[in-house]
Amino acid sequence: MAKVELAQGRPGGLNGRFHRVGLNVFMVVVLAHWAEHLAQAYQIWVLNWPLKESRGVLGLAYPWLVKSEWLHYGYALVMLVALFALRGAFTGRARTWWTIALAIQFWHHIEHLLLFLQAQTGHFLFGAAVPTSVLQTVFPRVELHLFYNTVVFLPMVVAVILHMRPNRAEAQAAPCNCARPLVAAGAV
Repeated sequence: MAKVELAQGRPGGLNGRFHRVGLNVFMVVVLAHWAEHLAQAYQIWVLNWPLKESRGVLGLAYPWLVKSEWLHYGYALVMLVALFALRGAFTGRARTWWTIALAIQFWHHIEHLLLFLQAQTGHFLFGAAVPTSVLQTVFPRVELHLFYNTVVFLPMVVAVILHMRPNRAEAQAAPCNCARPLVAAGAV
């Protein structure tokens, strides 16, 4: 029991009893973000809307949201913090995949921090006329952020699947109760 309490920080913490709730809330936020990107992609490549009018769903109602680096940087920061905060309950293979997502998101966050700082200061990198991230010098912004969101999301999905279906050793090491009941009980 001491091992479980040590692993989750404090009994009943975010990486203990409340891990599944935290993970579910986080995944809803991530999926809503994905829906916005997919709506924007649909507007650009299916409806053939001009890029400036392709703002996703929320951006149609609130155009300033898409133009604001505050929103984009805020989301990147929330992603980074949530990936870090929820990592403690992941064990074994799931932890490896979650850590991969965390590492990629760290870089994605750096890219958004660069964009945010440029937008706040008015000093743009690489001789650009607008805020520009490092990889944006090679790839268009919409495609680049679809790529970033994909390469962060896919290892997250693998991690969550492995976390919900751990092998016996992973289930015994997990400080939370996210695993399927049969696996957690040792019936498999």
